Amino acid sequence: MRSAKSFNVSTANHQTFLLVGIPGMREYNSWMAFPLFVLYALTLLGNLVILFVIKTEQSLHEPMYIFLSILACSDLGLSLATIPTMLSVYWFDSREISFNACVTQMFFIHLFQWIESGILVAMAFDRVIAIQKPLRYTLLLPNTVIGKIGLAILGRSFCVCFPVPFLIKRLPFCESNVLSHSYCLHPDAMKLACADTTVNVLYGLIIVICTLGLDVVIILVSYFLILKTVLSIASQEERFKTLNTCVSHICAILIFYVPMIGVTAVHRFGRHLSPIVHMMMANIYIAVPPVLNPIVYSVKTQQIRQRIHKMFQQKIF
Repeated sequence: MRSAKSFNVSTANHQTFLLVGIPGMREYNSWMAFPLFVLYALTLLGNLVILFVIKTEQSLHEPMYIFLSILACSDLGLSLATIPTMLSVYWFDSREISFNACVTQMFFIHLFQWIESGILVAMAFDRVIAIQKPLRYTLLLPNTVIGKIGLAILGRSFCVCFPVPFLIKRLPFCESNVLSHSYCLHPDAMKLACADTTVNVLYGLIIVICTLGLDVVIILVSYFLILKTVLSIASQEERFKTLNTCVSHICAILIFYVPMIGVTAVHRFGRHLSPIVHMMMANIYIAVPPVLNPIVYSVKTQQIRQRIHKMFQQKIF
C-alpha cells in the first residue's frame, strides 16, 4: 500500500489540462488548422449576415425569423466559445488550458447546445401554428410571447448547465490530465477523475432524457400534427408548398442532432476505432453545424436569399 504522503501527492488536483489535436501526429496539426479557420470565418460571416438581414428587412420581423436570429446567436456563441481554442491547438500547438478556463468553456458549450435544442423545439411549434392557423399566426405569436419563449429557453438551459462546473470541481484529478479533444467537454474531463463519478454520470443521463429526449419527442409530435394538417389539404400543389416551408427547419434539426448522436455513438461503441475517427467526429460536432445553418436558410428561404442577393448587388455596384 502507498503511504499517506504519496497518496496525498498523487490525488492533488491538476491546475491545467492538455488538449489534443490530431492524435499521435502533432506535426500534421497545421493541416487541420486551415480548414477549421475557413469554417470559423464562414460561420461568423454567415450568421452575422443572417442577423443583419433579419434586423434590416421589415418583412422578416415574423416569429419564424426571430427564432432564426436566436439560433444564429446561439451558433455564434458556440463558435466563439470553442473554435479559437481549437485553432490555438492546431495552428500554434498551444495545448495547455487552465482548469478554470476548461470548466468555463464546457459550461458555455453545453449552454449553447441546450439553447439550440430549445430553439429547434420553438421553431417546430412555430411551424405548427403557421400551418394549422395561418390567419391567426401573428396574433398567436406576438413579440411578447416570443420573448417569453426565448427567456424560458435561456432559463432552462442555464439551470441545466449551472451544476456542471460544481460537479467537475468537486472531483480530484490525480493521474493523466490529457483530454481527448481540442476543447473541453464534461464527459471527457469526467473520465480523467480518480474518484467515483456516479453522480456526474447520473446527472448527465437524467438531463439528456429529460431535456434532449423531451425536445425530440415534442418535435416528432409537432411534425405529426403538421403532416396531419397537410394531408387534409385537397390541392397537391398546396401540400407541396406548405411542406416546403418546413424544409429549412428539418435540415436544421438533422444538422444539430445527427452529429450529436454520431459523436455519442462513437464514444459509447467505437472504442476500437482509430483516435483520428474520434477527433474528426468531435470536430464535426462542434464546427460544422454553426456554418451549415445560415447556408441552409439562405438557400431554402426565398425572402432571405433575395435580401442577401440585393445586399451584395448594392455593395458591388
